[in-house]
Amino acid sequence: MKLRMNCKSAFLFCSLSLIAGAGYAQVAGDEDKEMFNQAKLRDESAINTAKNGWWADSMKNHEERMQWWREAKFGMFVHWGLYSKPEGEWKGKVVNGYAEHLMRKEKISRAAYLELAHEFNPLKFNAEEWMLNAKKAGMHYFIVTAKHHDGFALFDSGVSDFDIIDQTPFKRDVMAELATAAKKHGMKFGFYYSHAFDWEHPDAPGNDWEYKNPGGDQLIGGANWFDNHPEWLPKAVKYVDQKAIPQIKELISKYHPDILWFDTPHKLPLSENLRILQAIRETDPNIVVNGRLARSASGNFGDYQNTGDRPAELRTVDGDWEAIPTTNESYGYSKHDNSHKPAKFFIRLLANAASRGGNILLNIGPKGDGSFDQKDSRILDSIGTWLQQNAAAVFGTQRSTLPIPGWGVATQKDQTVYLHVFDWPKDGKLLFGGLKTEIRSAYLLADDAKKKLNVKRLSSSDVRIDVPELSPDGSDAVVVLELNAPVKAEGPRLLSSQNTNKLLSFDALLHGKAFGFGDGKTDRYFVDGWKAATQFLSWDFKTLSASKYKVLVKYLSPAGAGGTYLIEAGDFKKTLPVLPLKAGVQTQEAGIISLKKGETQLKISPVQISGTELMKLLEIQLIPVH
Repeated sequence: MKLRMNCKSAFLFCSLSLIAGAGYAQVAGDEDKEMFNQAKLRDESAINTAKNGWWADSMKNHEERMQWWREAKFGMFVHWGLYSKPEGEWKGKVVNGYAEHLMRKEKISRAAYLELAHEFNPLKFNAEEWMLNAKKAGMHYFIVTAKHHDGFALFDSGVSDFDIIDQTPFKRDVMAELATAAKKHGMKFGFYYSHAFDWEHPDAPGNDWEYKNPGGDQLIGGANWFDNHPEWLPKAVKYVDQKAIPQIKELISKYHPDILWFDTPHKLPLSENLRILQAIRETDPNIVVNGRLARSASGNFGDYQNTGDRPAELRTVDGDWEAIPTTNESYGYSKHDNSHKPAKFFIRLLANAASRGGNILLNIGPKGDGSFDQKDSRILDSIGTWLQQNAAAVFGTQRSTLPIPGWGVATQKDQTVYLHVFDWPKDGKLLFGGLKTEIRSAYLLADDAKKKLNVKRLSSSDVRIDVPELSPDGSDAVVVLELNAPVKAEGPRLLSSQNTNKLLSFDALLHGKAFGFGDGKTDRYFVDGWKAATQFLSWDFKTLSASKYKVLVKYLSPAGAGGTYLIEAGDFKKTLPVLPLKAGVQTQEAGIISLKKGETQLKISPVQISGTELMKLLEIQLIPVH
């Protein structure tokens, strides 16, 4: 058994925990309260020490280390490990959901999981092919699961023998081969490492079926650590010292990654997450670290933010951010999950992210034999084909300052605007608003001849472009606008008179405090926390002529939600009841709204909240009525 002890800490965390640890399980009453208070002080001390010391120093080269990441825009995420071999089954039973959570879902013992390792022999694994698959898809960085929640390392670890070299017949260091291939092909490279959950380690959070540790189906969050189970704290500290920090240092020293990606930070106390981050910064200050290692109400200590998993809709957030969709609904491979989305979904998501200043890290779950599923390969090939023609509209761009158009999104760089048209105008007239800068020329990005399209200025900020009757690309047809000066934008969005206009709650102006947001998954791109009469949402827009629209309201009405709400815009006012609880999305028709030419604000506000919240609003649709 390979085991290395490591108990270094600038915060005296180890000494504090080891001194207190022996008494945690024995104290009671006032002593419990005192230990709880000490634990809270431990987190507060860690935050203060970080912000006034090592973390503040580490942020001095933040802009420099983030430069490549901002330019990359698009990367490949790979979830692959022992859990890939069963392909979503265990002992003849189909295991739904995330395939990489097999060990937890089926409460597999460490010994039984090792039997799976002894059969893991992925002879079709080829690091060169994996890297070329990413490169041909137009990706610029690559992140792979060096160790997922099961605790099994896909590299030669000197810290634990629970790894691919010691326990499998394959006996190849997968991480070393991928790191070499990435360097050869100019791909930025890094690791996913599960620093909190570790289902094989007797002291780590997660395994509540063998070791009675927090996590698993108990889903104990960081907020409950000290309050509910202070006796678990010294165990977590021991795990961080004995395995997490030493293995992360191994990954850095052996493979020199550009980026490290972490997850589930709430499964460890914040003080432990900060100790891990400090160890990374001391070992290599140039590594980019994602936003799921150390975060709290006081801030995010990573280099950028991570939004929700498997997003269908995106929310504009300040600063650098990244979304992590996956080709189907599982990150690890499951032969039973055939919910693969079309390539068009990801092409549009990539354009949408670029328009909002973010990155897309698209996940692939290879099979247990090391090969890619053909469905995944087809998606990657299609994205790559689109990017071969349209890369300029994504890479090198900045978040758009233009209002959101009704037919797609826009990206921009310097004196160029790229109009990503998802819904091609049937009448050949592409309308958009908000651009004050004069347009020198317009053409289709797919047209190598750059044949000029006719541009007509309808007002100081509204433009019409005459485009071909048929779209040159059914996923995302890009129109290029070359300007006489840098982009100057002004005014609200322009409603489409042909397509359905979706006013997403993610894009609303929020009035009042304490709103929250869903994670952006399908049917989860909502605003919640709608509990006060002073809270309301609004959207500003304009029309070029008097027009009519059917108004649909889409929301969730979970248990406890209820009341009435008011929709108003111009002369239109309609009070509606929140429909009663049911599974899925409620779609409620509010009537026909007649809008005058010019600017209008649509507002939705509570009339009465009879439950714990009004509803979870997804969007309001304005559908043209001709």
